[in-house]
Amino acid sequence: MEILAWENVKHQPLLGGGFCLLDLRPQWLLAGLRPLLITEVAERAYSPGSLPRAERLGTLGRRRRKPARSMRHILIACAILLLTFGGATSQDKMPPSNRLTISHIADDFAIDRLADPAWEGTSQVLVSKYWSGKAAAKGREFSAKLLWSDTALYVRFEASQSEPLVVNENPDTSQKTVGLWDRDVCEIFIAPNTSQRKKYFEFEIAPTGEWIDLAIDATSQKRKTDLEYKSGMTSAARIEKDKVVMAIKIPWEAFGVARPKIGDVWLGNLFRCVGKGKTRGYLAWQPTKTAKPNFHVPEKFGEFEFVK
Repeated sequence: MEILAWENVKHQPLLGGGFCLLDLRPQWLLAGLRPLLITEVAERAYSPGSLPRAERLGTLGRRRRKPARSMRHILIACAILLLTFGGATSQDKMPPSNRLTISHIADDFAIDRLADPAWEGTSQVLVSKYWSGKAAAKGREFSAKLLWSDTALYVRFEASQSEPLVVNENPDTSQKTVGLWDRDVCEIFIAPNTSQRKKYFEFEIAPTGEWIDLAIDATSQKRKTDLEYKSGMTSAARIEKDKVVMAIKIPWEAFGVARPKIGDVWLGNLFRCVGKGKTRGYLAWQPTKTAKPNFHVPEKFGEFEFVK
């Protein structure tokens, strides 16, 4: 039988008399869960010695019997309080849907270590919507994880694969593959300067490990793409049963700005192109909601926050 310390209990008086107790232990709140309503104090085994004397002899000490209807009113009031308090707590703990945190790692590792333990220490975002905002067909969703070190940015994609791959028969990973976007790929767009979101970088990787890096300038009416841009990125990929795992590593020098610090926020988006013909799918973390599939909408970029 569990004993709850008094400091983890909220004694909440109710209008019209009566009271309820809320379990405020940190593991409930940190997990984003609503506080546990305690309706029967005796069954929770609060030891008399763990409660302040005033409370022991006061409200908690008076075990007055109430009619069943009155007790129901108390429980309803407690439930309302619980929903209000718990909802606010959960909302405060949940990150915005347009923000992805990137955890810092002390030690670098080779990008072909797709199952490196470091990947387990960062948050993951699941992308299951098309660029239009509509739900993608089952088996086309993908997830992404990002890490950062003092030297580079790491991006790992894990994509469901329930249909034939659309890839090059003779891939060449020694150089960038122009036109890679016409095949199965996962992509990340990154704008390091939040005040210049229309100047960003595009990085793509295919299930074959093929890659491409591009510098984009959309500040004028006509978007400019630098095909000669060289980021120094490295890539790795592995095709497994019903899924594809892909990863890229980009040195900070590729972005032309100082490497980020803890608390910095960059902008960007995550995408996937899968399939071919009329059923080809275009998934987006932050849907661009254009009339036709279009990823180049910096106004819709989400936020990448660099954390410890």
